[in-house]
Amino acid sequence: MIKEYLRSRLRVIIILLVIMGIYASSYLLFDMPPVTVLYPLALSLTVLVTAGVIDYLTMSAKHRKLKENEMPDTYDLIEKDYQEIIRKLREEEELAHRRSTSDYNDMVEYYTVWAHQIKTPIASMRLKIQSEDSELARSLDVDLGRIEAYVEMVLTFLRLGSDSTDYVIREIELDEVIRPAIRKFSRDFIARKLTMDFEPTEAVVLSDEKWLSFVIEQVISNAVKYTAAGGIRIYMHDPGILVIEDTGIGISKEDLPRIFENGYTGFNGREDKRASGIGLYLCRRVCDNLGHGISAESVPGEGTKILIGLNRQKLGIE
Repeated sequence: MIKEYLRSRLRVIIILLVIMGIYASSYLLFDMPPVTVLYPLALSLTVLVTAGVIDYLTMSAKHRKLKENEMPDTYDLIEKDYQEIIRKLREEEELAHRRSTSDYNDMVEYYTVWAHQIKTPIASMRLKIQSEDSELARSLDVDLGRIEAYVEMVLTFLRLGSDSTDYVIREIELDEVIRPAIRKFSRDFIARKLTMDFEPTEAVVLSDEKWLSFVIEQVISNAVKYTAAGGIRIYMHDPGILVIEDTGIGISKEDLPRIFENGYTGFNGREDKRASGIGLYLCRRVCDNLGHGISAESVPGEGTKILIGLNRQKLGIE
């Protein structure tokens, strides 16, 4: 701090020293006794040091206030001008923030209403095709399932961006979360002729049932999408580590570290134009909020493993 102060006042210090040197030289040129030179110099230095200490303390107080985002009192015209500029910038920033928040809330409200309203025609179409048992009806039913998954993804994205969420952390039976997720994709397994090997975990974990269900469903959905032959296996690898493994096309070594980034689709996504690169990103966001871990292992051409770490610090049970 002292170095910064001396650097900021260096020009003034040099000017004062030059002036004192001029006075001292004048005394010496007229052959005046040394005491007549040294005494005024000593007084001048005393005044300068005292003024410098006061100025340093004043600057330190202003610095502390500024670090606390407070405007210090000042009588300096330039400082007043700077403070006025900062005040106007703050007002503009607050106004822009209020407008941005209002626009975002309007957008969230619109898409939330849309996502809920779109469920009605989806349910209606499903009822209409349930009475038919044909290849077309089964294909349409699978497509409707995909649309429902995309709508749920939109709602999840909106909920994660909101100021509050409806997390209910409690002990839940993991198998009671996995089984409904598997049943949800049963038509996809049949349509794509994929096998499902589920080994009951018999585990009880501390989590939120609804949000954990979203993560598991999203991972299964990705596994189904990128698996043309073979099947999917769900099992507990180690205590607290749930594994969802497929025999799909796999993920390249270059893409693997980035698959949980927002919007990142990688090589597989570029091949599949429908990929949004948001599903696994949402999974990571949800897992972070729940205190769970999520990672991936993959070999191109052999398949992918998604590992969900369900161990977490135990909280109060709701």
